[in-house]
Amino acid sequence: MNKSKKTSAASFNPEEHSHRRYNPLRAEWVLVSPHRSTRPWQGQQEDSARPAEVMHDAGCYLCPGNQRVNGERNPVYDGPFVFTNDFAALQEEERIQSRTPHSLLLNQPVRGTSRVICYSPHHSRTLPQMSVDSINQLVDCWSQQLIELSATYQWVQIFENKGSVMGCSNPHPHGQIWAMDQLPTEAQKEEQNLLQYHNQYRSNLLLDYVKTEIELDQRIIEKSNEWVALVPYWAIWPFELLLVPINPARHLDDLSAAQKSDLALILKKITSRYDNLFQCSFPYSMGWHGQPFNKETNHHWQLHAHFYPPLLRSATIKKHMVGFEMLAEPQRDITPEQAAEKLRNCDPIHYLETKI
Repeated sequence: MNKSKKTSAASFNPEEHSHRRYNPLRAEWVLVSPHRSTRPWQGQQEDSARPAEVMHDAGCYLCPGNQRVNGERNPVYDGPFVFTNDFAALQEEERIQSRTPHSLLLNQPVRGTSRVICYSPHHSRTLPQMSVDSINQLVDCWSQQLIELSATYQWVQIFENKGSVMGCSNPHPHGQIWAMDQLPTEAQKEEQNLLQYHNQYRSNLLLDYVKTEIELDQRIIEKSNEWVALVPYWAIWPFELLLVPINPARHLDDLSAAQKSDLALILKKITSRYDNLFQCSFPYSMGWHGQPFNKETNHHWQLHAHFYPPLLRSATIKKHMVGFEMLAEPQRDITPEQAAEKLRNCDPIHYLETKI
């Protein structure tokens, strides 16, 4: 009779051994495999060509004064410029729910709007290359759009896809704002887990988490009087960041004057560290999560921004979510602590700016 060999348990070191980490915001796990970070790479490499510095592109439909696809002409704007997307993903008209053919074939109408926000008139100045004053204008614009749209819609998603590798179809620095009358999937996950934590501990999950990270000081990239930027303990993407106010704020319209003032500077610093990491215009998807506008108090919510960048080892090697990630759960090779150290070692002053 064959008996399986008994092996004694070896000591566990999360810096060297495979393990899973729990994300309390999503109630999901991520597999961490730090021993794989030294494996050779012969897969796809992205183009790292540095774009030329261009103030105005006559062929760009986002530049000031230029004509867009629908025939409308942009004003000669000198700050953030917002317009309804010419190919909006959401429609404003109300629709009546139709009868679904089967309980496994559910659908429901959704009402909303999609807007584009040009960050500045400069065609090639991305967020880290903008002045702090210009980023302040952008923060104010985000807040104004939120106030306007939240009067009609339950969820307002402010986000940016930076770089062609993230599907950005126009290099002019811009973001988007999608608003809808229902909570989208990711918002539902955070709503459920933030509320559950609040009910169980009578405390705010993200404020408690930020306090813990500040005490440990292992994954923090930038910290000011009002904000902290860190690689979350449960990060999925190689150099993922979480940006959170240290004091309570449920959304951008809830920020104090001090929080707003600090936000512009910390945004410039963390995105400069990104660009400095591989000496390139660092691609990412980022977006703001805050309370839904459902006429509730929402004390369990805390404003935060997610940064999801795909680059792994260099300006030309991208992390792909395939195989195990698609069929089982997300996986990463370098630990969040290693990623945090690499970003901390980067200068917060952009490599294309003159240091004084």
